[in-house]
Amino acid sequence: MNDETHFPERPFRGPEPRTFTRYVAIGDSFTEGMADADPGRTNGYVGWADRLAGHLAGICGQDTPTFGYANLAVRGRLLADIAGPQVEHALALAPDLVSIVGGGNDILRPRADIDALGARLEDAVAKLRSSGADVLLATPSDPREAPLLKASRGRAATYTAHIWSIARRHDAYVIDLWGMDALRDWRMWAPDRIHLTSEGHRRVTMNALAALGYSTPDTDRAEPLPPATPISRADAARANAKWAREYLLPWVQRRLHGQSSGDAISAKRPALTPLES
Repeated sequence: MNDETHFPERPFRGPEPRTFTRYVAIGDSFTEGMADADPGRTNGYVGWADRLAGHLAGICGQDTPTFGYANLAVRGRLLADIAGPQVEHALALAPDLVSIVGGGNDILRPRADIDALGARLEDAVAKLRSSGADVLLATPSDPREAPLLKASRGRAATYTAHIWSIARRHDAYVIDLWGMDALRDWRMWAPDRIHLTSEGHRRVTMNALAALGYSTPDTDRAEPLPPATPISRADAARANAKWAREYLLPWVQRRLHGQSSGDAISAKRPALTPLES
């Protein structure tokens, strides 16, 4: 190639935004909204999907008399349940947009078959698309800064590649959590180091709106937080020990007994009901 050969720059063009009127969110604790506490409900959560639904209802404005929203996500669910019963439940609600985010709980298992997870997710996306609904996916976030979870980084990266390929084949939208550098800041995460804070959920909502082709009111979703105050090694060690005692040990005990944090939990919004912006 001639060194003086130049190609014109072509800016990235996102999808053309459209108006949705029936949105169903399915998934695990991420979509349920942990740990974005809902002040109006005891032990209830808001989360990025609820926040997104509020924005979509506002976009409908006066053009549509009613915007319907359901959230079928339940903490602890594996992809088999999300891509199975939750998808069937979602289809019965005749949505025009479905967000399906799952697989994170599977990836934590060292022996997880990531290619099989990708195939299962693709089957679910194909089924949803064949119904006429648009589909919104999300990649895992990059766990490279997480002391224990970083061991799953290779599995998460492979699953991320599957998600982008599935989206391309089935014309689906994708929230690029892997590329959100701000999420590598631990202040975006709750004390359990698994779920996002309210600020983290807010930023994911803005990312979701952008993925759907909308201009977002907040442009700081990728901006890092101000520098954190450094802590000593002793303080870090005490914090890690406290986290292991309060969160890691109960998770291990549930695994040993074949239990899930969501065994006694049902979907917070199982029916498609009206929602205002």
